[in-house]
Amino acid sequence: MTTAHSASIPDHIKGAFPLRGNAFSRWVGRVGLRLLGGWRVVGDLPQVKKAIIPVAPHTSNWDFFIGVFAMLALGLNLSYLGKHTIFRFPVNGLLRWLGGIPVDRRAASGVVEQMVAQFQQRDELILALSPEGTRKKVNEWKKGFLHIAQAAQVPVVPIALDFSRKVVEITPAFMITGNIDEELQRVKAAVAHAVGKYPEHA
Repeated sequence: MTTAHSASIPDHIKGAFPLRGNAFSRWVGRVGLRLLGGWRVVGDLPQVKKAIIPVAPHTSNWDFFIGVFAMLALGLNLSYLGKHTIFRFPVNGLLRWLGGIPVDRRAASGVVEQMVAQFQQRDELILALSPEGTRKKVNEWKKGFLHIAQAAQVPVVPIALDFSRKVVEITPAFMITGNIDEELQRVKAAVAHAVGKYPEHA
């Protein structure tokens, strides 16, 4: 992995991208991508210990499996958000092992504040999410991840899921420093070329 456009990334979060797994799990990931039609991963991950990865477009349940196999193939240690009520016995341990972070949407602090605290408390944290929030067609993307990135001072690394080329494309990382609406357009532009499995839902 090589540094990708990280000149503006703060020094305190630069470092080796968090990894997990072994040769077997990476083999499983590669085989899974082949079985799903010959998917491949292109682009370089930035050398950072903390980041937010918005993945788009999200139009199908197949997106999840492609994402999981890509994660295994690269040996990435990624986290995701989950409603706190699902983190219970007997699945609590498994969900956390898979990278799940419980969030309480009823808490006074709010999800953004909870996640900013997580980034501040951890030495490493890579948060992957769908900015659309659903595989159905939406009029606008959710902006919470941008507020988190701005407040926590971590880069955003947009990933395009392109069914037209069967490519998981890692695009250059950048910091969120300006107006949130304008920054959202930067993220959208980074993945605008990607075609979802069901384009009409994008």
